[in-house]
Amino acid sequence: MQKSMWTRFAAMFAASGILAIAGCAHQSMPGTAPEYKVDAAWPKPLKGDLIWGQVSSVAVDRYDHVWVLHRPNTLLDDDKGAQQKPPVNRCCVAAPAVMEFDQAGNFVQGWGGPGEGYDWPKNEHGIHVDWQDNVWISGNDPADNHLLKFTRDGKFLLQICKPGKSEGSNSRTQLGRPAAIESDASHNEILVGDGYGNRRVIVFNATTGAYKRHWGAYGAVPSDEKVAAYKPGAAPSKQFGNPHCVRRTRDGLLYVCDRPNNRIQVFLNDGTYVREFFIDPSTLSGPVADIVTSRDAGERFLFAADGSNSEINILRRADGVKVGSFGRPGRMAGEFRSLHNMAIDSNGDIYTAEAGYGRRVQKFKLQ
Repeated sequence: MQKSMWTRFAAMFAASGILAIAGCAHQSMPGTAPEYKVDAAWPKPLKGDLIWGQVSSVAVDRYDHVWVLHRPNTLLDDDKGAQQKPPVNRCCVAAPAVMEFDQAGNFVQGWGGPGEGYDWPKNEHGIHVDWQDNVWISGNDPADNHLLKFTRDGKFLLQICKPGKSEGSNSRTQLGRPAAIESDASHNEILVGDGYGNRRVIVFNATTGAYKRHWGAYGAVPSDEKVAAYKPGAAPSKQFGNPHCVRRTRDGLLYVCDRPNNRIQVFLNDGTYVREFFIDPSTLSGPVADIVTSRDAGERFLFAADGSNSEINILRRADGVKVGSFGRPGRMAGEFRSLHNMAIDSNGDIYTAEAGYGRRVQKFKLQ
């Protein structure tokens, strides 16, 4: 983003005085949040007969290129007539599982799927591009208990753990349907929200894949004992339901989306618990699937993907208070169906991935 725009952005925040407000109940405060508008022309149409299935994840690299991970095996019968033998019509063929786009929405390259020396996940879930341009992939099928690392052009580099039976939330040698991936260049680490099967954050050496540490909700030792389902007004769960996202901020904090428990928990790098925010406590189906931070110097805002209510909530990072939102349920541009994951580029523009029957990526431009 141009410096002049950031200057106006910062001036707007200062004029509103929102950083001086603390300890308020969770409420919407119109007029204090950044505004977004969908870019309906992004990305450009896929080439030939290619089509996406469920789009599970999206990431932005240091060049502001956008990486999309979708699930080729989720194409509907009438999506894949062209790939049947013999073809029954001209629609369609599954796009590569991993696809790269430039800022203009042009397709750059695609790759992914089973190959020699590694176990491609049965159900693609998370994608992350680290500070060295390596691409990390996770899956959340019951057998997907591992991570994969590739170069940006799809050359296999490393597999952490293996598919098969999970060993539980305190295993050092096996994952449990990992949901989300984050990297930390300062410590050469990969941090994983682990996940659909386990109830923890786990950290590995990004080069060797060696285990380093893990923790559960509130920084405690995780447990796999059965816990009660989320209920509004009940005492917060002492265990993660599903750490569905992990996001680092410039000040070294780690934000974890506990999707089934309607909350974001914040930690130091070593797993020390700092605080938690609750998102829309009345929603019973998990309103915080992912978060990204605003691109101003202080990362003052959190954008939280609410897949249940089909909107993006804008929260003050300092205290979790909601100051705005955008989006609504639907299938038109700017609306959401099965909002699942987000990414943000250096300009502050947001990209969203829709799984289920949404099956697309959208771009929202900061106004």
